[in-house]
Amino acid sequence: MSQAAYNTPMSMPTVASLLSRPTCIRISARVALLSALLWAPVASSPASDSVVEVPLLATIGANDRGVFEVMIIQWDRKSEPDPIALEWGKTRIKFLPTYVQALSRAVQYAKERTPSVRHTGTLWVHGVAYGPTSTDGPSAGAAMAVGFIAVFKGDTIRRGIALTGTIEADGRIGPVGAIPDKVRAAAREGCRTILIPHGQLSDPRWRLAGLGLELNVTIKEVGTIEAAYELMTGRSL
Repeated sequence: MSQAAYNTPMSMPTVASLLSRPTCIRISARVALLSALLWAPVASSPASDSVVEVPLLATIGANDRGVFEVMIIQWDRKSEPDPIALEWGKTRIKFLPTYVQALSRAVQYAKERTPSVRHTGTLWVHGVAYGPTSTDGPSAGAAMAVGFIAVFKGDTIRRGIALTGTIEADGRIGPVGAIPDKVRAAAREGCRTILIPHGQLSDPRWRLAGLGLELNVTIKEVGTIEAAYELMTGRSL
């Protein structure tokens, strides 16, 4: 299962510029390089395009360290096609059926929450990870919803914060598994705030309070997409 979010200006960032940010929010060299390379085709798009980076947190069976992925969402804001179309761009991630369903729900929810926006043109979804990978499961739904809303509103997602959780029809964030693995992945890549579904911080299986102290991160519960959006963008819905 997957998750993670970040946004950048339209000009293509260099690896050096990404790594020059404060240590507490620094992305690893590997992710910075991959993100910069992935930006190459995106950076040539018109300045009117809206682009958002979304950090996604995933798990793998081989270990308990988790996986950090980045989804880059690009919207060309064109008048056609109408209604808006969703396309896959350059990606190192193979999105499997359950994940695609969660993505579709996230897009639909984002459209419902931005009624004043004319939803036309093309949404391009680009994925980046350390290496080619497959990802499945609905636990990236909440993070993707935040990303799609941000791209429609023209907002940016703060660096150093990540979210895991499913998206429910009413905008609530639903529970997910393997939270410690996802916290480790986020902390390893410089995130200092990890948002998790309401009610899961005290799960006795995981001892998340101790893990947060060990990794020097803040693990915070969040119940709705609206609340997560405000924390991740600094703006209200």
